[in-house]
Amino acid sequence: MKKKLAHNLSANTLQLVINQLFGVLIFYVLSVNLDKNSFGQINLALAVLLSIFNILSFGIDQVIIKKVAHGDNAQTLLSLYAFHVIFTGVLFYSILLLGRLFFAHNSEVYWLILLIGAGKLMIFFSTPLKQVTSGMERFKLLSYMLIASNVARGTALVVLAFLHQVSIYNIVWIFIVGDVLELTMCIFLFRRYIKVPVIPRFQKAPYIRLLRESLPQVGVVLITSALARFDWLFIGFMVSAVKLAEYSFAYKIFEISTLPLLAVAPLLIPRFTKLFKTNAHEKEDLKLLIRAEIIVAAFTGLLLNLCWNPIIDMVTHGKYGAINTTTIFILSLCLPLLYLNNYLWTIFFVQNRLKMIFQSFLLTFGINVFGDLVLIPIYKNEGAAIAFLLACVAQTVFYCSKNELIALKGIFYTAVICILCALLSGLLAKSLFQNLWLAGVVSVVFYCLSLLLTRQIRRDDRQGLIRILNW
Repeated sequence: MKKKLAHNLSANTLQLVINQLFGVLIFYVLSVNLDKNSFGQINLALAVLLSIFNILSFGIDQVIIKKVAHGDNAQTLLSLYAFHVIFTGVLFYSILLLGRLFFAHNSEVYWLILLIGAGKLMIFFSTPLKQVTSGMERFKLLSYMLIASNVARGTALVVLAFLHQVSIYNIVWIFIVGDVLELTMCIFLFRRYIKVPVIPRFQKAPYIRLLRESLPQVGVVLITSALARFDWLFIGFMVSAVKLAEYSFAYKIFEISTLPLLAVAPLLIPRFTKLFKTNAHEKEDLKLLIRAEIIVAAFTGLLLNLCWNPIIDMVTHGKYGAINTTTIFILSLCLPLLYLNNYLWTIFFVQNRLKMIFQSFLLTFGINVFGDLVLIPIYKNEGAAIAFLLACVAQTVFYCSKNELIALKGIFYTAVICILCALLSGLLAKSLFQNLWLAGVVSVVFYCLSLLLTRQIRRDDRQGLIRILNW
């Protein structure tokens, strides 16, 4: 039976909601119960580890999804990728054990990286199982694999918070146990329901072919890993752990606000692979889907800015609200651009335009790094947010200039119009009403009216979206 986009979307959204709820819970408990210096050190350790493990994937993870969705032998791909993650993971952690030579000036961060890294290594080992499951579009099963760790960690941290036992030592062990639990759940569920033998195996010729196919993605992975956390690393090592605590809090909430994108993005690679394989994309309204995503993204940014100060200051006892007002505003402007960039990246990826993708990330990385080096010393966290925004704008302009699908022409202007509609709606509502809830309701009304006036919402959109959800 054909799996519809709506079915996969509901399964993926459910796990994302659960994961994000517990992720917010974990983040909240840590931010409130730890001082800013300790909170910043944990985030610095996580930034280092997530960047490194992303690099160690060599871009094979996305290639595996595409190849499995294309119909290639899942067992062979699983064996090759399982060998890769075990070999590179063990090699990295062995090198990490010698890291005291490099972290002698900051032993606290080194030990956090070493201990938390043991848990993240378990998550890395589970990657092949998740990617094969994703390529098969078994998103309900994938959701079970992904929620175990956050649910366990969130529950344990809440218990510790009630007992007033939240400490760096306890947090580290909770992280490790949660990551081991996720690996265990992945192995159990994969063997029971997918039933593809999990046998890591080095086969020279197939492995080299897989690496060659992933080679254009390696540069992309290197750049995106640095791009995703370079600002964190720069602030943490060159400014202070306290400033990193403030910036990482704002950035984490910004990441959480991309929940709709996180729900849709994993579904697009296998779905677009099949659409473009049969040229069925020519019959579909590709612009309607991304227009809907951009409208949701701009709306999310609108609500984020309206609710930020009173709510965040209330729940964090004044630690992370007002001080991050400008930072979150700048980051929220990136939301529609992230949706558009991910959409176009997916299309280019399934079209095998990997060289062009690499060029785009090289451009984006260069602008972001240059912006961080120039702006962070002057404007601190706001400088990092501006650099990220400039990088997103550059990537969007580049992608739109390389788009060859007539159906997506003019999509950049759609993003600009939606951003302006959200921005003007929020400013007008806040200038007219002081009450938060009233301003929120009025801003939503203004936003919807402005979208109707600019024809970003049209009468026939409903039928088109129903058709898309039945892909």
